[in-house]
Amino acid sequence: MPDARDAAERTRPVVLAVENDPTCPPAMVGEWLKEAGLAVQVIAAHNGDAVPEQVPVGVSAILPLGGSIGANDEAVAPWLVAEKRLLRDAVDRGVPVLGLCLGGQLLAAAAGGDVAFSEVAEVGVSEISRTIDGLADPVVAAAVPLGGDTVPATQWHVDRITRLPDAAVLLMSNDACPVQAFRLGETAYGLQMHPEVDAELFADWVDDAEPTVERCDVTTADALDDVRRRQEDLVTAWRPAIHAWAALVWKRDRALGLVPGS
Repeated sequence: MPDARDAAERTRPVVLAVENDPTCPPAMVGEWLKEAGLAVQVIAAHNGDAVPEQVPVGVSAILPLGGSIGANDEAVAPWLVAEKRLLRDAVDRGVPVLGLCLGGQLLAAAAGGDVAFSEVAEVGVSEISRTIDGLADPVVAAAVPLGGDTVPATQWHVDRITRLPDAAVLLMSNDACPVQAFRLGETAYGLQMHPEVDAELFADWVDDAEPTVERCDVTTADALDDVRRRQEDLVTAWRPAIHAWAALVWKRDRALGLVPGS
């Protein structure tokens, strides 16, 4: 007979995380979502787990994660075809999405945007400005600026979104990468940055990264030192924003009568 704990688990909204690279897990974002009462289920797409083309029954939100592949690399990562269809279905049905780095690029591509190699790579910590729409957005407005009007963010990308989908709203930007965050509909978000990454995970990335980092005019040591030095600031900045997105997931599930509450 199911116990009370089993029943409680079934009432928690489920976030389906699509892991595109073994080095890009949900990490801190996964922990923050669990803090907010959500359950996180991981599909290891890179390891052959099947990626659904439609949002599965019982799934309340989608979390496409980062990776070293590009958003258009279906030849080397064939699951990206299904992942883009999954994201398109989520947007069409109003299912919340939170795309991180590659995941945000995939969301843009799935909805008709363009992703290409960037002339300026970003590695380390950069400062991001919110647009007028971003300041009014329930998720991006929850990100905490520190020492000014900008929000610090951990970065690691060599591609960028060069054209947003027609229906997208630009929420965050900087000079190096004009599209840092955007929204489709009311609950689908793409972030170019890596709020999930802590200094320990970032350190694991630097081993084979020198060519990428050279394009950023920094060294791997400098980039890692910056992430380590700003670790507390980065958590302070992004944890509230992730909690705010989780609140949208709860709100939608309550409106649909999928979880208790009004």
